[in-house]
Amino acid sequence: MIVQHDVTIIGAGLAGLRASIGAAEKSDRISIALVSKIYPLRSHSVCAEGGTGAALREGDSVELHSWDTVKGSDFLGDQDAIEFFCSIAPREVILLEHWGCPWSRTENGMLDQRPFGGHSFPRACYAADRTGFHEMHTLYERSLMYDNIERYSEYFVTSLIIEDNRVRGVTAIDLRTGELMVFQSKAVIIATGGAGRLYEFTTYSHTVTGDGMAIAYRAGIPLKDMEFFQFHPTGLLPSGILITEGARGEGGYLLNNRNERFMERYAPEKMELAPRDIVSRSMMTEINEGRGFEGPYGQYLLLDLRHLGEEKINEKLPLIREASIKFSGVDPVEEPIPVRPVAHYTMGGIHTNMYTETPVKGLYSAGEAACVSIHGANRLGTNSTMECLVFGGVAGERAAEFALGNDFAPVSSDYVKEEERRLFDDLLSRNGDERISVIRDEMRSTMERHVGIFRNGEDLKTGLRKIQELKERFKNISITDKGRSFNTELTHALEVDFMLDLAEVVVSGALLREESRGAHYRTDFPKRDDKKWLKHTLAYYTPEGPKFDYIPVTITKWKPVERKY
Repeated sequence: MIVQHDVTIIGAGLAGLRASIGAAEKSDRISIALVSKIYPLRSHSVCAEGGTGAALREGDSVELHSWDTVKGSDFLGDQDAIEFFCSIAPREVILLEHWGCPWSRTENGMLDQRPFGGHSFPRACYAADRTGFHEMHTLYERSLMYDNIERYSEYFVTSLIIEDNRVRGVTAIDLRTGELMVFQSKAVIIATGGAGRLYEFTTYSHTVTGDGMAIAYRAGIPLKDMEFFQFHPTGLLPSGILITEGARGEGGYLLNNRNERFMERYAPEKMELAPRDIVSRSMMTEINEGRGFEGPYGQYLLLDLRHLGEEKINEKLPLIREASIKFSGVDPVEEPIPVRPVAHYTMGGIHTNMYTETPVKGLYSAGEAACVSIHGANRLGTNSTMECLVFGGVAGERAAEFALGNDFAPVSSDYVKEEERRLFDDLLSRNGDERISVIRDEMRSTMERHVGIFRNGEDLKTGLRKIQELKERFKNISITDKGRSFNTELTHALEVDFMLDLAEVVVSGALLREESRGAHYRTDFPKRDDKKWLKHTLAYYTPEGPKFDYIPVTITKWKPVERKY
């Protein structure tokens, strides 16, 4: 079945919803499809907790926010894109305020802002510790105002249709019926989020499997800087649920088994509010050197909030208290929270410019699925939700402009037949002796063990061999459910197939980058090497594995210097 929409948006989280609003406000003459494999309010964006960064106060500035982001990126962020991003950020906070977002406020009614790691000014606007939840509800309710947005929930996008370097639409499985749908479109926006389920211990929801990145990669669009994967310092044991950086922004301490605030050794000025890569490495160093605590789920450290008091915890961090009690049996009012670093954010993604444009005409990407690049080698907290708002809005407007100036391009029926054959005659019919869940779990444990916070050449080579072995074994999987309606076994197979491609890109890029920068730390190359590696990685799909190229980082006013906190 073919449906036509001027703009198709894949993903309905913060970036996707903001893009739909941006496109709808650009023109009421275009039709917009908002396509998601789940219902919008189940998107992982609702899990964002701590804050959304913008320079709003006297004493802060767009330039200071830009500098903090450049330095936080370990100078791999494109400085023109960062300045563009930081200049639009204040407008997005005010827009959400006008649309009804219940921001936390000071006693005099001003929007409150809390400190966050790597920022030199308290600029994290927040809604207690449910920031993403409230932002998502605000955007979803706003999107309902526009008659030209049509929602397609529970549709699994399987491929991009591209001919003559122009996007023509996407294919998707209607999960309810199992029918293959074609969304014929003038413009497409990929806003499918990150790839955090590549890892075993992760803050990500189970749905965050990098689908959009892999679909773009297979269609010939390069993935940029995928070797840079962020580990958040504080994942709750044993689940990996995020304990927001806002907990440290409100004054929480990290402690080792000697009851020391050990961050004094690693970042004496910023302490617990150093950037995430530094805090995560510091924590793992403490654990590796025997200063962690032993537990049934491995070693860990403590996050102490007791000194904040029950009233402040209930006001500023109610979700953290609830999650700690429910999922770890610890009340942070009474005792410290067991934490350790956890996979949290994909700095890399689909290669775009600062206007969200990919190398393919009519194809855009925004949010965590994209790599603009504003995060470079390490993202600062609060910049991810704001990235979704800023670049979601930009993508929506740009895609609408493109759609207004172009006609529909024909979709090849041969392509659609081939995609249907791939999905239903090949994948769905497989009866091998490999289980999808086993391959998925082995991939995650491989990434956890060999492509973690500390990396080295031998581990990366071992990891790459294992991922390549798993890709071969995947060809021999079995799908026991041969039905079409809500076939979760088929969708899991598609997700694992996508993740294996992405894992290969991450490991291969990390092996090639022989330096340490931001979240990519090589123990065999412990120094940053600006002469050889001040450049972005581009990974291109080939049937034999990724092929790599490099492009320069855009530097406008801040030359790379030693990164100290």
